[in-house]
Amino acid sequence: MSDLADLETLLARNRQWAGELTSSDPQFFSRLAHQQVPRYLWIGCSDSRVPANQILGLMPGEIFVHRNVANVVVHSDLNCLSVVQYAVEVLRVRDIILCGHYGCGGVTAALHDQKLGLIDNWLRHVQDVGHRHAEALAAAGPSEMKVNRLCELNVLAQTVHVAETTVVQDAWLAGRPLAVHGWIYGLEDGLLRDLGCTKDHA
Repeated sequence: MSDLADLETLLARNRQWAGELTSSDPQFFSRLAHQQVPRYLWIGCSDSRVPANQILGLMPGEIFVHRNVANVVVHSDLNCLSVVQYAVEVLRVRDIILCGHYGCGGVTAALHDQKLGLIDNWLRHVQDVGHRHAEALAAAGPSEMKVNRLCELNVLAQTVHVAETTVVQDAWLAGRPLAVHGWIYGLEDGLLRDLGCTKDHA
């Protein structure tokens, strides 16, 4: 019974949210229903503490979003690649933001080789990043610092993977204005940091 009450609370909050938006902008939802023109594609972690719209201060319709555990981009992941293709070729976004976050549970599990089940296979991609940068991780200091360093290294690696997709490469060959950025988010202060790995040409 309490679970049902919790769900009813969510529905009530939705009605309140929609009502507040409509009262401040009566045409908001009718405009939103008939157009989607985001400038940005966000590829981020599934972590519930990292909601793209809120931390960027954007409204619905202003950013196209793909999320998965540990913000991984794999060239065989048709789900992610389909999102990238739709964003670049149909929505004509101009910026792709690959965003990780400090203290990522997936990255922590990968670093410490925790056995969690099916997801272990997915996190092998993050482990591969860690293996390539074993010396940097060893020099990072205590365990928490190692995790955060791997979070950064994972963002750098996945940003390269986005830039290497055929969709992005084809856009650059066609002379399209398109940039791929690697950012990381701090759960403890709510701030985004640019890791300085922007790629904007083939």
